[in-house]
Amino acid sequence: MDTEGTQLEQINELLAAIEDVNKMSFVIHGHTCVLIYIESIINMQTLHQRIADVLIKEAAASESSEDNIVSMLNKGMLIPMPSTVAKSAEDAVDHLVRGEVLLYLSESDKIFMFNLVKYKKRAVSESKNELVVIGPQEAFIEDINSNLSLLRHKIKHPDLKTIRYEAGKYTKTVIYIVYIEGLCEPDIVRDLDQEMRNMDLDGVLGISYTSEQTKKGNQTPFPQFQYTERPDSVAASLLEGRVGIMQDGTPSALLVPVTLFSLMQSSEDYYQSFMSASWIRMVRLLFAVISMLLPSLYVAITTFQPEMIPTDLLLTFAAARENIPFSALTEALIMELTFEGLREAGTRIPKPVGQTISIIGAIVIGQAAVQAGIVSAPMVIVVSITGIASYIIPHYELGLALRLLRFPLLILGGTTGLIGVFIGTFVVFGHLVSLKSFGTPYMQPIAPLILKDWKDVFVRVPSPTMKSRSSAYTSRDPRRQNST
Repeated sequence: MDTEGTQLEQINELLAAIEDVNKMSFVIHGHTCVLIYIESIINMQTLHQRIADVLIKEAAASESSEDNIVSMLNKGMLIPMPSTVAKSAEDAVDHLVRGEVLLYLSESDKIFMFNLVKYKKRAVSESKNELVVIGPQEAFIEDINSNLSLLRHKIKHPDLKTIRYEAGKYTKTVIYIVYIEGLCEPDIVRDLDQEMRNMDLDGVLGISYTSEQTKKGNQTPFPQFQYTERPDSVAASLLEGRVGIMQDGTPSALLVPVTLFSLMQSSEDYYQSFMSASWIRMVRLLFAVISMLLPSLYVAITTFQPEMIPTDLLLTFAAARENIPFSALTEALIMELTFEGLREAGTRIPKPVGQTISIIGAIVIGQAAVQAGIVSAPMVIVVSITGIASYIIPHYELGLALRLLRFPLLILGGTTGLIGVFIGTFVVFGHLVSLKSFGTPYMQPIAPLILKDWKDVFVRVPSPTMKSRSSAYTSRDPRRQNST
């Protein structure tokens, strides 16, 4: 009797250089059965209790034909677990490396596959990048099934739909599009579906790979997707009519479409009282403008329009800059680049010392630079306020975009004065007005002007008065709650 069937020989050839593949052979009723698995990615306890032990008992039982074994496996009578039959040896190996166990039967040359996948994963923890004082503390992890369970715990309705994809020739990364049928625009789902099916990459290791492949406009520094690691943020966005993208191996989700004002909102805005949330939101918008414009305005005014500064304050600035060997523009560029370096160092250094080094480094370097006469004290204050303002922006990528635009505006302010700053600002605003995210204007509801959507832009009105969803995301079911 030949125990090396055709498919088993092919499997052995495909697995020739994979050393962590294990095999267990059994002789059942005169025929050879082979279990093939990768120990590191399967549940070994389930394998032994529900498959291996059953096969050992069957091997010790009275003889019967293998056809009966195949029949029992097909009916789930021998091994009470769902199974599928591999179409080919390549198909079997493809499932093996995903965490499935192969059971080869020699005489029938069939391969049954059992899903026992069990990857190492961390426990659900609180959000690290989107902290809230009031509200849920749980955050997504790297396991897609855990993330889907967190989302379904928030939205318990059959209209929550999911579409599954696999991306990456070698990584076979699982990606889900999630949406609520009847709320989101079908065109957005169709566009995303087409983009996912056309994705052709060797590997998809992070959700940023997915966003770049589906990004409609790559010629802009402003984010076209909203990143979030909070299940409640995804649930709230789906209820507004938006669409989410979730990916295995990434503790973040993407949300589309996106507007500038949705990126300026925090989930905690909806857990606080409307007055507190409105005040914080206005402060956030103010400091977003400051983070982009303050250094350029300071350099432009002190260099070209000093008459705009009150006399006493101007004398203070002049005294502080009396022995500075650099122009205001050079001084600002030195400080901005230094603070950018400190910020990046604080991110890369191990966390126990990273924050300390970034804060202490900024204080020490700033003080030393002032005492050495390299920069003036007012410039240190301006750059410090700008750095603090950039941390107030809730969305990290939007903060990066504003930090990037700060430098060309700074150069314009240092070379052409306020006129250059105003022209640069109008160019940025015109660019924002021209942007669209999956058909949604980036500056809606300001451009185009939709006054009824202003209830949740600069301020947040009380929840009972927000009876309709934003028209920026959906037009299918605008009613959010009863009018009575």
